Amino acid sequence: MAASDMTKGSIMGHLVRYSIPLILGNLFQLAYNAVDSMIAGRFIGKEALAALGTAGPVMNIIILGISGICMGAGVLMSGFFGAGSLEELKKELSTTLLFGLYFTIGVAVCGLFLARPLLVLLQVPEGVLDRACIYLKIIILGSPFTYFYNALAAALKSVGDSRTPVRFLIFASLLNAALDLVFIGLLGFGIVCSAVTTVVAEGVSAALTWYHIRKAVPMLSPDKKTFRIDRRLLKTTLRYGSVTALQQACQPVGKLLIQGAVNPLGVDVIAAFQAVNRVDDFAFTPEQSISHGITTFTAQNLGSRQDEERKRERVGAGLRTGLLLEFLYWIFIFLLVYLGRVPVMKAFVTGQGSTGVVEAGSRYLGTMAFFYLLPAFTNGLQGFFRGRGKMGITLAGTFIQTSLRVVVTYLTAPVLGIYGVTIACAVGWTAMLLFEVPCLFFFRDRTVKQKK
Repeated sequence: MAASDMTKGSIMGHLVRYSIPLILGNLFQLAYNAVDSMIAGRFIGKEALAALGTAGPVMNIIILGISGICMGAGVLMSGFFGAGSLEELKKELSTTLLFGLYFTIGVAVCGLFLARPLLVLLQVPEGVLDRACIYLKIIILGSPFTYFYNALAAALKSVGDSRTPVRFLIFASLLNAALDLVFIGLLGFGIVCSAVTTVVAEGVSAALTWYHIRKAVPMLSPDKKTFRIDRRLLKTTLRYGSVTALQQACQPVGKLLIQGAVNPLGVDVIAAFQAVNRVDDFAFTPEQSISHGITTFTAQNLGSRQDEERKRERVGAGLRTGLLLEFLYWIFIFLLVYLGRVPVMKAFVTGQGSTGVVEAGSRYLGTMAFFYLLPAFTNGLQGFFRGRGKMGITLAGTFIQTSLRVVVTYLTAPVLGIYGVTIACAVGWTAMLLFEVPCLFFFRDRTVKQKK
């Protein structure tokens, strides 16, 4: 797909064309993740499913921290593309990639030593601790591949091409699923094989994306002159990326702490929580994809050479259109999750001893379906603020939401089980909106006064 200039043309058309490939690709990836959990639960046992669940929050801290840095770099690249500064665009991508090489090597080394202590700190049951530890270590070793794919995908998305990264992601997911079915489903290998196939798929997606950029997108492809770390751009990238990484990492840190509240409740509850987390990911990912569309649209238009009045009007219209898309999506996901909550839970576990898992998970999903409206709006606002470079607001909002959710979970989970997590989520999202909506109007009013 060619680059897409969002500074002119239909706003709704741009956001829909940009968001749909992301939604489809991410849902496909999540479908694989769910299948991975189902394969682990059915062919290895519920202990393996619980092991994936307990390792997941730690793994997500690393993955979302990486994607946060890449998202920050993507905002800068969108601005350079909107302004037509292609040389700066190449320099930014080169700086992001080379920095990521050193960063992820450090992450991999630290993760090997800290994986087991973290899981012990989270009170992971002894019966699943060893499996969770080896799975987590292998995934951490693959973090350089995760970084490179995210950085290269962010570069393509910054110029409006959201389809190409998705195609490579789908191919890698199919490869991953096929390897899992062969080596785990047919040959009976354990959880180590599940981790190895995941790393292999990440490496394939990174390699394919790099090859495509080198061959088909010359405006992004670094040359000898630009393939180096630009200290000026690195400073700006780290200022944007570090705050975004902290904001992205807040969510998995919160999940990590919440997992600590869920673990003492037993293997059945851990397994149910792992399953509903997969469903939550399905619900949240399209909301986040629309948010990414708002971010790219906002950043491109702010970086363009249009007059200030037109920029302000077009950016505001982009936010309103994005929030409308978020609301329409919520109606769809509410009906899907609420009506299908029991069959979905039965797809994760079956046989003797699965009744408690299904009951706990379906009760959680029946309530959470209503609450998905709240993160639809918070994601839309996050995308807008991120596109304007207001990373401090996105970080503060996420911190408020996450911290309240953790506190309320620890107060309610001992009494209500994982149902208490739904109440905690609603409290956190509501507080986030109460913070961000006034920020939106304050920022808009201040911009108008400065213009006058």
